Amino acid sequence: MLIPIITITRQPDSVPPYVLDRMLACGEVHAFERSSGWVMVGRDPIRAARASYHGNERRHSSNFRFKSLQA
Repeated sequence: MLIPIITITRQPDSVPPYVLDRMLACGEVHAFERSSGWVMVGRDPIRAARASYHGNERRHSSNFRFKSLQA
C-alpha cells in the first residue's frame, strides 16, 4: 500500500509505510495522507518513532533444543 505524501520541496509522491517512517525521521516530509485526511508535519500530531527495546529477550528461550525425531 502506498501512502500519498508531499515532500519538503512540495513535490507530490507516494511511498510505502516503511519509507514514510524513514522520511519522517529525516525531516523530508511536509505532509502525508491518512484515512482521516491530510496530516501536516509540525502542525498535526504524529506518533513518535518506537525506541528499541533494551530489556531481556523473552520470545526465545536460550534453553530450547530440537528434540531428535528418532525414538
